[in-house]
Amino acid sequence: MKLKNLLLIVLLAIISVPCKSFYSKQIKQTNLKAKKVNIRTIKLFDSSTDNIKVDSKIEFIGEDSADFKLEEQKLSSWVNFGLVLGTVLTALYYLWINNATGYGDDYIRSIEILCQGNSEKAVAVLLLIFAASHSGLASLRPIGEEIIGSRAWRVIFGVVSLPLALSCVVYFINHRYDGTILWDFKNVVGMHELCWISSFVSFLFLYPSTFNLLEVAAVNKPKLHIWETGIMRISRHPQFVGQFIWCFGHTLWIGSSFMLITSCLLMLHHLFAVWNGDRRLEEKYGEGFTSVKERTSVLPFQAIIEGRQQIPKDYWKEFARLPYIVIALATVGAYYGHPFMQAGSYLLHW
Repeated sequence: MKLKNLLLIVLLAIISVPCKSFYSKQIKQTNLKAKKVNIRTIKLFDSSTDNIKVDSKIEFIGEDSADFKLEEQKLSSWVNFGLVLGTVLTALYYLWINNATGYGDDYIRSIEILCQGNSEKAVAVLLLIFAASHSGLASLRPIGEEIIGSRAWRVIFGVVSLPLALSCVVYFINHRYDGTILWDFKNVVGMHELCWISSFVSFLFLYPSTFNLLEVAAVNKPKLHIWETGIMRISRHPQFVGQFIWCFGHTLWIGSSFMLITSCLLMLHHLFAVWNGDRRLEEKYGEGFTSVKERTSVLPFQAIIEGRQQIPKDYWKEFARLPYIVIALATVGAYYGHPFMQAGSYLLHW
């Protein structure tokens, strides 16, 4: 443990120097400006408060999701993104993944001791800790950003969420067939294809964070967005829908009581996230979010079927964008990379 504590102090000291220099340059804010979203909507951004002033006479329209224009990108921003990503992954490896220097194995062992070696209870505890930390920090975001700023709060959010999420993923991979096998549909004709297609579709819903990667890494100032195009026309909470599709496919394929418990807890967390996400958006944007909420739905296609959401004729163009293409390619890559992911998880013995 002495070696781990010494390494922790050294890495924090190394990381703090470039981070302090980098984030101090990013804190400069612009004055009040107006941004025209389309001919029906004008949003006024006050960068000092991040509030959006909505004229009651003008219809509020959510932001265009996955809108990525190459000509608007700054090379320096993506270089900084690479540096931040590299720093985070290096710290994650030495402080959490590496059993010789990290705390990940200690964390897993303590949970297993608490659960007396029962992996089904252990995964429940791991998921509950992650859910409480992830949603708790998201709920405290307005207070935290007011005290230490949005970038610093995003760093804290990532430092807490990433190792906890990784622990859940690795433990799931290593124990997914634990417990009782409730059914085995692997030999059913078309089951493999069904699970593959459901996984592919689920990832298109699961990762709207790719809409603003520079904000996720705190290279750009993080904001609480209201997206309304692309996947958001189908569901206002795509992560909830994507998680359901993923859980459905994987539960059918694996068929263990461990998998069933995992799926139920994941869905309970996302159900809470639906309520909490709407609450946070309404608290920040008020009538603006209410207007968007009236045109969208949580259940897929509900707003479209009811006529509350109008699909444009060139709707496909909202998906023919780099973030969606990256997700699609990454999903295919993850499928072929499954053996390597499993081998890596097995090496950790979590």
